[in-house]
Amino acid sequence: MREVYNDRTYFVTSESVTEGHPDKICDQIADGILDAYLEKDPKSRVAIEAMVSTNALILSGEVTSIAKVDIVKKAREIIREIGYIEHGKGFDADTCLIFTNIHNQSPDISQGVTKQSFEDKEILGGGDQGIMYGYATDETESLMPAPCDLANNLAKQLAYVRKVLKASFLYPDGKTQITMRYSDAGKPINIHSIVVSAQHSDWISHDTLESFIRKAVIEPVIDTKWMTEETKIHINPTGRFVIGGPTGDTGLTGRKIMVDTYGTIGKHGGGAFSGKDPTKVDRSAAYMARYVAKNIVASGLAKRCEVSFAYVIGGIEPEAVTVNTFGTGKISDNDIEKLVKKVFKFGVADIIEQLDLRKPQFLKTAAYGHFGRIDQDFRWEETDKALILKESIL
Repeated sequence: MREVYNDRTYFVTSESVTEGHPDKICDQIADGILDAYLEKDPKSRVAIEAMVSTNALILSGEVTSIAKVDIVKKAREIIREIGYIEHGKGFDADTCLIFTNIHNQSPDISQGVTKQSFEDKEILGGGDQGIMYGYATDETESLMPAPCDLANNLAKQLAYVRKVLKASFLYPDGKTQITMRYSDAGKPINIHSIVVSAQHSDWISHDTLESFIRKAVIEPVIDTKWMTEETKIHINPTGRFVIGGPTGDTGLTGRKIMVDTYGTIGKHGGGAFSGKDPTKVDRSAAYMARYVAKNIVASGLAKRCEVSFAYVIGGIEPEAVTVNTFGTGKISDNDIEKLVKKVFKFGVADIIEQLDLRKPQFLKTAAYGHFGRIDQDFRWEETDKALILKESIL
């Protein structure tokens, strides 16, 4: 039966932020510290939280590891790499105050995570309860929602022109936003509006900056097929963005969870990712859910797919595995669920092994999204199970 749609359209908006955004500074510091521990001790248990404000960084959390890491030195390295190096601007790598309060993981949590090994196979329980979601759609090559993909690419381009092309009048903080018009059939039609907010030096004029952002940031990223005569472009809408970063706003880990995932498309279980080792299922299971959803779409079994898991703390396997293809599946969602349970393993230790999550790699995830990064060698972005899924229904 042919599907019939009306002519209604609707809007979907996604935002992204650069690595110099206060919240993203915290995410990167937390994940950089995590990587440093995993590099020396792959079985480190880490849960780091960070807060930045004017001239200050606070680090707290739990670490249980045989590794020794100079977390203050690591934090300053990351702040320096982001680009906060100018003294007198209210926050910089060399002069900011750093306070630490790190202790061991709670033994009550540890006993739920650490299970006995069986025949040399590691058995782990989930480090927390929760619901985790993964999503994929055929709208883009990366199988990410189009507005989310474009917003992330704009933010990356903004950082590229600052750091690589040496646009010295740009400073580290920045935000982007894409609003796209969708058809009733759920397909992106065109871009309604683009927003780029870029922190800048106080000597450059708004007109000069606007012209530069259009040519150096927007035009290289946005395909003209998405643009119309009505598309609005907003560049530094207030007219001035000199004070930024931790001087302009306090930052915290885990406050950009929609930026980290699918940009308002697809559900979110609420658990942040950065600073957490892979025994924390709100991170590792979310990566697994993306891996499964992406392979389902890549196989052609569905045009859109959402995969969800539910875990209890200490649980070895998820309580539930659910697939939703929003009516786009070639077979029923129940049949796809049965299929993925045969092809994938969802135990906590299995997820860590399948996705190679003991490897230091998480600093790269902490800006510009954890998903859709097909150039970063993230195991959860591979589609190696797509052919197996496809052949299973032939």
